Amino acid sequence: MALFDGIKRQLRSVIEWHSPHPDALFQRWTENGDEIKNASKLIVGPGQGCIFVYEGEVKAVLQEEGLIELNTANIPFWTTVKKFMQFFESEHKVGIYFFKKTTQLDQKWGTTSTIKYEDPKYRFPIGLKAFGNYSYRIQDAINFFTHIVGSQNDFYNEDFRNIMSARILHPLADYLAENKFSYADIDANREEIGHGMQNKLSSVFHELGFKLTDFRIEGTQFDDDTLRRINRIADLTAEAQAAQAVGINYAQLQQLEAMLEAARNEGGGAGLGMGMGAGMGLGQSMAQSLSKGISVESRQEATDLMKKLLELKKMHDAGLITVDEYSARKKNILDSW
Repeated sequence: MALFDGIKRQLRSVIEWHSPHPDALFQRWTENGDEIKNASKLIVGPGQGCIFVYEGEVKAVLQEEGLIELNTANIPFWTTVKKFMQFFESEHKVGIYFFKKTTQLDQKWGTTSTIKYEDPKYRFPIGLKAFGNYSYRIQDAINFFTHIVGSQNDFYNEDFRNIMSARILHPLADYLAENKFSYADIDANREEIGHGMQNKLSSVFHELGFKLTDFRIEGTQFDDDTLRRINRIADLTAEAQAAQAVGINYAQLQQLEAMLEAARNEGGGAGLGMGMGAGMGLGQSMAQSLSKGISVESRQEATDLMKKLLELKKMHDAGLITVDEYSARKKNILDSW
């Protein structure tokens, strides 16, 4: 029975890539081992290619789909191979590797470590991680097979992702630094950054024998130090906008906040120091109030002051009072402290 099975395998007349693994890029045909001396036909399916390796060297690459007669001169080296083969026994082995020519879609990528660069607007160091997806297809099968796949029987998308992950980090950091994207601009410009990265990485893919057809950034994540700096900037911006909303400048807002903080301080002594350090104008008024001690009524008055300024600003914005009237009333409210 074993002899009969061996003869049947040797007389197999068709070689083809049946139901390839969804993630396979290269796969060696092993249904009949590596002895194919009596196999006479090869089927290359849609979206497939085939590489012939003889004694460690690539001898032919079939890029067109269809049925190939191996016992003809369609493949120049085939006659040479057959000369060294004897019936049922062969010391000269032929490797047949199928590969996919179709585009491999939605391949996930992510930075393996934090990208470091200086924010061009706020001048502080940025620590960023990013992730997304890309699509590619084999363009030069011999190049990649010779330099990367080598003697491996199978090569999958996951194997390729591991190779590319290390090659994405530095081009992405360089691109962000060269194009001066602040931390606040990254999410709003992910599509533009993706296109730029595709152009920058195309040469890397080309060197390996692939064509990069698409590159996308799905999301980003900042490290803890960067988040602390970003939150501080956000807080200061919000405070500045709050000052503008009530018609005072940022310095005056800080003085008001110092007064409110002092009003919450029952001791009074620390509040006095804060008032004296707040500067002229409001700071001096605050110090005078604190020298008399802080009461519950004073704390309520500090809160009412902010409300009065907001109401006054709303009246001005609604056109109920003139600019001169607004300035005069605001001065009166502030001078009351």
